[in-house]
Amino acid sequence: MKGLSKESVLGLIALVLTIGMCIIAPGFLSQQNISNMLFQIPEFGLIALGMMVVIVTGGINLSITYSAALSGVAIAIMQSHGYSILISILVGLVVGLLCGFINGFIVSKIGVSAILVTLGTMTLFEGVILTITKGNSISGFSEAYSLIGNGYYMGLVPLSLLIFVIFAVLTAILMNKSKWGRNVYMLGSNPIATLFSGVNTNKVLMGVYLYSALLAAVASIIMTSRYNMAKVDLGSSYLLQSVSAAVLGGTDIQGGYGKVMGTIYAVIIFQVLSSGLNLLEVPRSIVGIIMGAILILVLILNFVKAKVDEKSQKKAQQETLVA
Repeated sequence: MKGLSKESVLGLIALVLTIGMCIIAPGFLSQQNISNMLFQIPEFGLIALGMMVVIVTGGINLSITYSAALSGVAIAIMQSHGYSILISILVGLVVGLLCGFINGFIVSKIGVSAILVTLGTMTLFEGVILTITKGNSISGFSEAYSLIGNGYYMGLVPLSLLIFVIFAVLTAILMNKSKWGRNVYMLGSNPIATLFSGVNTNKVLMGVYLYSALLAAVASIIMTSRYNMAKVDLGSSYLLQSVSAAVLGGTDIQGGYGKVMGTIYAVIIFQVLSSGLNLLEVPRSIVGIIMGAILILVLILNFVKAKVDEKSQKKAQQETLVA
């Protein structure tokens, strides 16, 4: 294990957990359960990736699921009024990006703490949705639209899973191969040094919140088409789960480190664990306790590891000075 990266270890854990659930959970390998997991992973995975990108900067996006819900409501309204699928999706994406712009503007231009800003916009977006929907769900999507979340590509792979893979690859390329991605990591590692190195940190932060909102909007497209409705709590259960997945995936909660593959492995771990425990008829309340305990344990382990690494570096520096 010593020579393996965090992501490789997570991949092994995901594999072992999957094999374990295949053995102990009745019906885990059934076609229905596999299908359910494959359809649930994309919506959860997209929101988790959106959260990961923000956490890499040392921030957090507590409004991510509500921006997704607002985007979904916009799509539902357009669909129910007879607009085409393409126009409805474009409007939904614009609404999602507008939510991201509000977060990005206040965080980057005004300088308010991300946790306070997104906590405020979470309440704002929720209020807007409740005003529009009166607390009810909106349905009336076309049959063609429902194929996005329920259809298969060439009769084999869920279309939503294919969309998720495309955006996961895009996120990995942006974070690892682009100048913007390098600046995101720099910003998370040392904001002051990044600013004095000539990087426009405001522009980088704005891009982070816009991209996070884009992924949330794409997730809302999948969710609304899958459930054939949009409502205020659409995807709300993914809020804390996405933070858990990002942190479990190796993303440093203080910023500076985070990998797409690690987050994907974490999403798979949570999905396999959730499905397996559900098949074992473990109460949802107990499942929530287990998920929360996993997050706390990972945070503690990461904190301890950071302290041990810090002591090791100081010791190595002292030995170098003595020599």
